[in-house]
Amino acid sequence: MKTVLILCTGNSCRSQMAEGLFRHLAGSIYEIHSAGTHPTAVNPLAIKAMSEIGIDISHHHSKSVNEYLDRPFDLVITVCDNAKESCPFFAGAAKRLHWPFDDPAEAVGPESERLKVFARVRNEIRERIVRFLRDGAQK
Repeated sequence: MKTVLILCTGNSCRSQMAEGLFRHLAGSIYEIHSAGTHPTAVNPLAIKAMSEIGIDISHHHSKSVNEYLDRPFDLVITVCDNAKESCPFFAGAAKRLHWPFDDPAEAVGPESERLKVFARVRNEIRERIVRFLRDGAQK
């Protein structure tokens, strides 16, 4: 089973949603982990956006990239520019990819409007993972 680490800054939104989506879509062929360069807490709107499509990430918690430094990964994916710039070197990583997504935590307004931003980013992440699984996983 190939191992994947998805990195973001806070490990609160994008990387958490990506972990849940990746596991849902390809958990039988990939072991998926996520972490942050400066972990905070899982954003409740990320949990809510994922539950809208039947994926439960309520049990997830934010983890530091430091927890994974000694672990080899087949693939390291950064989902924000800050994580890409501050990503430590993973000696065992066979491949590194950068998939930048907007930070839904920066959305303003009523919760219903912010949730729409989370749902849009979730859908973009899902589309990127599906495309990777279909086309890019073999490259």
